Amino acid sequence: MVVDPLSLASRIASSGLDVQETRMRILSENLANSQSTGDTPGADAYRRKTISFSWELDRSLGASSAKVSRIDVDPSEFTIEYDPGNPAADEKGMVKRPNVNMLIELADMREANRSYEANLQTVKQTRELVSMTIDLLRAGQ
Repeated sequence: MVVDPLSLASRIASSGLDVQETRMRILSENLANSQSTGDTPGADAYRRKTISFSWELDRSLGASSAKVSRIDVDPSEFTIEYDPGNPAADEKGMVKRPNVNMLIELADMREANRSYEANLQTVKQTRELVSMTIDLLRAGQ
């Protein structure tokens, strides 16, 4: 099966768009829950989610495309804070806070956004090239 290079480039970039969109959703969830503690005394706080990617061969294309390989939780320790008025406070008044570092999440969000824009630009340029090719073929008739 012959796949034209422009179509192939567009499909690969589209897989990158899908992956980065999922990454931004996970990062947004982490940011939104950066202060979410448990509901009951001693309960665990929100645990940061992580995302892993892989390249998988698409036999129909004859090329690899980006895929989300898994979404996990970060096993790092919670920070502990004295907050006796919190519903999640244990008998000593200590509360488990989420293991979300806002700076890391925001930096990852910026990188995901840039990657998304780069893939989007590739799709746009590919469409322009296809359109130009069609126009050239029409002009030659």
